[in-house]
Formats: sequence, structure tokens, C-alpha cells
Amino acid sequence: MSIRLAIIMGTLTALALPLHAQDAPAEEPAGIRGIPADLMDDPHVREELAVNEFTAPSIAKLFDTLQFLMPLPLLENELQLPERMPLDRADLAIQLGFLIADGFLVVQAEQLDKVEKLATELTRYGKALGAGDRVNRHAAGLLEAAKNKQVDQLKKELASTQRDVEAELVTLRDADLAHLISLGGWIRALYVSSVAVDKQFSTERARKVMREDIADYYTESVAGLEPKISERPNYLKMRDLLAGLRTEMVVKDGEEPTAEMMKDIRTQAAKLVELALERKE
Repeated sequence: MSIRLAIIMGTLTALALPLHAQDAPAEEPAGIRGIPADLMDDPHVREELAVNEFTAPSIAKLFDTLQFLMPLPLLENELQLPERMPLDRADLAIQLGFLIADGFLVVQAEQLDKVEKLATELTRYGKALGAGDRVNRHAAGLLEAAKNKQVDQLKKELASTQRDVEAELVTLRDADLAHLISLGGWIRALYVSSVAVDKQFSTERARKVMREDIADYYTESVAGLEPKISERPNYLKMRDLLAGLRTEMVVKDGEEPTAEMMKDIRTQAAKLVELALERKE
């Protein structure tokens, strides 16, 4: 009996091992789901949404390095969105990312007089995506923080805007829109920062922009969108541009980024902006 019991227990143990392996969380040494580690909004991701298909890079984290790139050429690169909002939800999402990014630019440049218009636009886009109540709360917070010149609070409200819209998209099961919001934020940040470094070049400033890991992440992110989005002509072109940027941003050992590299990245970033804001007919 003891031999039979041992065989049975051994079989049960062998069968149970794969189940335990499935239950155990996999290690993510370089970030989560391919997201560069320094772009993770850790408290939100780990405590509220956990790691799932909605997890996307934090726009707030994308702007952490902007303090090293001052002055920012915001006036000559002001965001101009059409008065009429797009009807397509993918277009809405990526433009909302542009707006959130512009909020960080406005705050970084201390142009707090522009916060009121920004809050109005964020409310419009949030409502169109079905997250109006959540965005309304943050819009009110933005106005209050701008009135009191509370820069840190403004940044918190902008970061929370992205995450609360993302949380609303979880209930709608629309992961693609969460990734498009983040993508829009990065494209806007990349363009303005590449202009800033091109105008006042140094190798140290250039390295802040030349992040091949981020370009690589968004290349794969665009490829992973549902076909009705990823197969649109502008998204196919964006994917090609992102893949090219990923290669151009690699600086070989023993070499330094050059002013010519930065000029080319600026040109490619401008094309990305144009393609990202191209609306579905």
C-alpha cells in the first residue's frame, strides 16, 4: 500500500507542478510587457490595474527628463488641433495623448495661463471617449492648481487624467485606446524635445532623446493594435518610421550622438506627428 500511495502522490505532484508554474508570476527584469522600466507608473500599475493588456507607458514618466532639455521651444511648436473633434475613437485617443503631453509642456514652460483652455479640451475629449466624469474631476483640479500656481499638483492631475481614462477603458475592454493615448503623448514629447536639442545641441542632451528602447516598444505596440487600426495607411507608415527611428537612435560603443543624427530624428518626429494626427475618413 505504501508503494502505491507513493506512486499516486508522485503522480499528483507531477501534475500539480505545471499548475503552480502557471500561477507564479513571471519575472519582468527589464520592465513589464516590454515597457521600459523607467516609464512604468508603478503604484498605479501594480496596485490598481495590475499587469494586463491595458498597461501602457506613463506620459508623466516620459516627461521626467524634460527638465534637462530646457528651454523648450513650445511657442514655435504650439499644438494645433482642428476645432472639430474626430469621430473615430482611435483618433480621439491618440489626440487625447497629445493634449495630456501638451499639459506637461505648458507646466514645464510655466505657461499656466494656457491651463484653462487645456482643461476644456481634455474635458471634451474625455467625454467623447466615455470617461467624462473622471476627466471632469481632474479638469477642475487643474484649474485650481493653476490658480494657486501649484506646479507639482498640476503634474499629478495630468498623470491621473491618463490613468483614470485608462481605468475607464478597462471597463469597456478597449486596450488599444489606452496604448494610443500613451503613443500620442510620446510622439508629442519626442517632437518638442528633438527640436529643443537640435536648436541647442550637446551629446548629453541628445542622449536624453535617443531612446531606442522606447522607439522599439512603440513599434511593437502599433503592430499589435487590432487590424482595423494597425492596417490603416497612416499607422502602417508610422510603424515603418518607428522601426527606422529605433535603428537611428542606437549609438555604438565608443561613439557619440551627432548634430546630424538629431536633425534627422527631428525630421522623422515631425512626420510622426503629421501621421498620428491624420484622421480616418
